[in-house]
Amino acid sequence: MSALASLQALQARLQYPFKTPALLQQALTHRSYSADHNERLEFLGDSVLGLAVAHMLYEALGSGAEGDLSRLRAHLVRQDSLHRLALELDLSPLLRLGEGEMRSGGQRRPSILADALEAIIGAVYLDGGPAAADALVRRLFERVEISPAMSAAAKDAKTALQEWLQGRKMALPQYEVTQILGAAHRQTFEVACRVPQLDLEALGQGVSRRAAEQAAAATMLQMLESNAT
Repeated sequence: MSALASLQALQARLQYPFKTPALLQQALTHRSYSADHNERLEFLGDSVLGLAVAHMLYEALGSGAEGDLSRLRAHLVRQDSLHRLALELDLSPLLRLGEGEMRSGGQRRPSILADALEAIIGAVYLDGGPAAADALVRRLFERVEISPAMSAAAKDAKTALQEWLQGRKMALPQYEVTQILGAAHRQTFEVACRVPQLDLEALGQGVSRRAAEQAAAATMLQMLESNAT
């Protein structure tokens, strides 16, 4: 399939025909490929996405508290969620990457795919305005059932662990990076999560320090809950 046909097929999947197709091409362009890359569109799309999802949550959860709505929004727009949506749209083969980024597996990297999706949302905002961008976000999330039950599921592991410990009058956990593995462009972080009062330690790994801390917190929470039963 030609590049033009591929972009037309993507527009069909997005259910949005671009008046200025060059915006869509730019949204798919990584900084390693060209100076005319997608980072400014990503910046714009991130804000548009956050507002659109906030509007959806406000409508669907009329009695939701501000803290719960904020947590749900963060859950819906996190990298993992956007990565899955980008895969559903089959963005990988359409990304324009530099040779080095291509060789290192950039087409499959969750952060690059999530960023490209945000850039596409920003491109739709510029091309068609706020209503078009809001409609796109709603289509992207139409298979997500928004309900009050999501609040507990959306609570990240670090928050859940902190609340577990505070509920038992214990000090907050301590996090420390113990290793950084791999080349600079493909690092894996290992973090230790410690609860000194209980003399417990759990390890977690991730592509960023934050992701590794979440993984370590999730393991620690499992340990604590298992010991409590």
